[in-house]
Amino acid sequence: MQAQVVVIGGGPGGYAAAFLAADEGMDVVLIEAEGRLGGTCLLRGCIPSKALLHVAKVINEAEELTHDWGVSFSDPKIEIDKLRARKNKVIDTLSGGLGGLAKTRKVKVIKAHAKFENSKTLVLEGDDESIPAGGKLTFEYAIVATGSVPAMPGAFNIGSDRVMDSTGALQLADIPESLLVIGGGYIGLEMGTVYANLGTKVSVVELQDGLLMGADRDLVRPLAKRLKGLFEDRIFLNTKVGGVSLDGDKVAVTFEGPEKYGSEKYDRVLVSVGRRPVTENLGLENTSIQTDQRGFLVHDANLRTAESNIFVIGDAAGEPMLAHKANHEGRHAIEVILGHASAYDKRACPAVVFTDPEIAWTGITAEEAKRDGVKHEVVSYPWAASGRAQALGRTEGLTKWIVDPDTERVLGCGIVGPGAGEMIGEATLAIEMGCEARDISETIHAHPTLGETLMNAAEVFYGTATEIYKPKKR
Repeated sequence: MQAQVVVIGGGPGGYAAAFLAADEGMDVVLIEAEGRLGGTCLLRGCIPSKALLHVAKVINEAEELTHDWGVSFSDPKIEIDKLRARKNKVIDTLSGGLGGLAKTRKVKVIKAHAKFENSKTLVLEGDDESIPAGGKLTFEYAIVATGSVPAMPGAFNIGSDRVMDSTGALQLADIPESLLVIGGGYIGLEMGTVYANLGTKVSVVELQDGLLMGADRDLVRPLAKRLKGLFEDRIFLNTKVGGVSLDGDKVAVTFEGPEKYGSEKYDRVLVSVGRRPVTENLGLENTSIQTDQRGFLVHDANLRTAESNIFVIGDAAGEPMLAHKANHEGRHAIEVILGHASAYDKRACPAVVFTDPEIAWTGITAEEAKRDGVKHEVVSYPWAASGRAQALGRTEGLTKWIVDPDTERVLGCGIVGPGAGEMIGEATLAIEMGCEARDISETIHAHPTLGETLMNAAEVFYGTATEIYKPKKR
């Protein structure tokens, strides 16, 4: 079998690349080991977790109405089988849709594991009847989009399904009475939020001195305060997990730290300490392609590896390991293959933590600006001054801009509050277009909305915000 373009991996980067190549008239083969398209994001990551977070949010909002607004509801009754089935239906619907789009575009999808025999040939392993006789596929161009998997340190891998990674947690086998989340990153906090709202007693242990250490501290602070209540003060920072072992139908965990020391038993443990790229067993040794110390494929600014006809995108290409970044990289790789005058020079790539409240940021953070010596000014607008936030009873939010004081261009943005992820797109567009703070402050935003806090924060830069008094320093 021969193909003009072969894409290895059917996740958001892989299918985006394959579909664009087909739209441009190229002969495309997409190889996916699972057969179903969607990758980690759709099958066991972004989509199922957000479906469950939606349920958690509704449960939480019902509790808020009871406590704060005088509207009473009975305690929720969780039908775990029905909840799991609904989550799976969302996955099946979207994955099936992608399969239909592949057929419509005449993208040939092969269920197989692919290895490079050389820079022009792949060996396909599997029992799919569409694998060619001899199991070999030659190509002009290849795109490696193999994604990543949850990291599971050997000390925690005790051979029991009671010690889960994020994939296991999303299977929703049961609603445990107690759950320990090892790691205070976004995946652990999102899944902890889900289980806590379903009725589980959730604890979090983090080796560092704060949650979400890669995020702006001003944004994390309101979330940490709310999670402290949701997890009932069971967040243990500066604390190491000394050991994990099975004790009957419980998991025994030992702690070493100032906030928790000794041993405690849990029904389940979620290990959420990061992800690693899937770049092993690809036959890279049969090519000139190199990997760095973390396993990412080394590439140039146009995502081209040491083999000029082989590209890498998504999680296999490096940080940030985000689905939307993979999608844009996949499309860019095809544009380069087509010979278009294209460069992957995005000024901003948004990140969102879908907890409650949500955290979103884009562009550079104040910490990065300080570290890199970038001249900047930080302006913030507290949601306590927002009519919409007051109406929702969610005044803990904050919107902030990072602005170049000389050119007045916006360099970064951070938002914490309900719907932050829906709002960060405007900020990313502003940064990408090189907008000045005045472009945002003079753009009419609908009232009352949370989105108008982006305008309000820009007004703070000029000292003209209506709802707060913060004159600009002269």
